[in-house]
Amino acid sequence: MNLLRFRKNNYSQNGEDGVLEIVLQKIAKTLPKAKWCVEFGAWDGKYLSNTFSLVQQGWNAVYIEGDREKYHDLLETSKKWKNIYPLHAYVGYKKEDQNKLDNLLKKTVIPNDYELLSIDIDSFDLDVWEAYSGMPKVVVIEIDSSIKPGIYNRYKIGSNNGNSFSSTLLVAKKKGYELICHTGNLIFIRKDLIDKIDLDKRYKENPDFLFLDNNTIFLNTIRKLPKSFKKILKRIFRYPF
Repeated sequence: MNLLRFRKNNYSQNGEDGVLEIVLQKIAKTLPKAKWCVEFGAWDGKYLSNTFSLVQQGWNAVYIEGDREKYHDLLETSKKWKNIYPLHAYVGYKKEDQNKLDNLLKKTVIPNDYELLSIDIDSFDLDVWEAYSGMPKVVVIEIDSSIKPGIYNRYKIGSNNGNSFSSTLLVAKKKGYELICHTGNLIFIRKDLIDKIDLDKRYKENPDFLFLDNNTIFLNTIRKLPKSFKKILKRIFRYPF
């Protein structure tokens, strides 16, 4: 099975809502009654969120946003959704940072092995995860999908390139996670739960087969748009979307 077939967007950008729905169904028997997720930068908690659909289902969510104006939007959302715990902070990406993820989450009652972590800050995503000691069951993390497998690259200030597929996979393996899907984000599951996912054997043996390049991600996104939008884009790009 390739989990890409289940892509669906309620609030997510590249079908993560649908993929995560299936993954969480597969591991449902391992989940507690009180479920938790973490996402940052969260903005208003809904825009391009990989987790807000879960909030609507009753999940508890720690949403972290560093930008003051965006955090104000998050506070407005949390007034309606009392299961959102908003934090105003930029997440540190070094183990010695006072505002690293471990320290921020200690301000809440979230358990160490909660259900889902989503990281999307367009920069030190991988460093933040590497410095974090928590062990959520599922991790969603953004990568630079313009960099093909086999190339190891980490984000640096001033660089035009982000964290590569292979560099992120290397860190994940060291932390005890297995890759199960690439939507533009990489979706990992904790190693002790991998057998609950009906992933094709070839993907388990060679995760590089799960890689999608930017063009494929773009086309997959376009194909899910309403027909009226696709007609306009077809005229602009002269491509049969």
